[in-house]
Amino acid sequence: MHFAYTIVYVANVEKSLAFFERAFGLKRRFLAPGEGYGELETGGTTLSFAHHDIARGNLGQDYVAADGSKQPLGMEIGLVATDVPAACERAVAAGATLLAPPKVKPWGQTVAYVRCPDGTLVEICTAMD
Repeated sequence: MHFAYTIVYVANVEKSLAFFERAFGLKRRFLAPGEGYGELETGGTTLSFAHHDIARGNLGQDYVAADGSKQPLGMEIGLVATDVPAACERAVAAGATLLAPPKVKPWGQTVAYVRCPDGTLVEICTAMD
């Protein structure tokens, strides 16, 4: 088995794709007709977005939507950047909320957290050696 993709359930797939393009510099790979599903170019693992209606239909039940929770959900998308402070500034300028400013961890990695307009929690960090 291998990790293939993450799908974030959102209210507006096109808006989430556009935000991730502006905030993090990722490129759009695909947006399905009807805009219910889309993907970004992220390397070996795909970051995808699906509309709530599609997700609920696939699951056959409801769930906690990231944008419907006052607090971030207990999961995150991790993005590696060489300049974490600059990446945070770009994300906030694009509409993200800064939750935790860049901090150097005891093991030497710089880490920050932002929350996207669609509710997604994103860690922006330097690569681990």
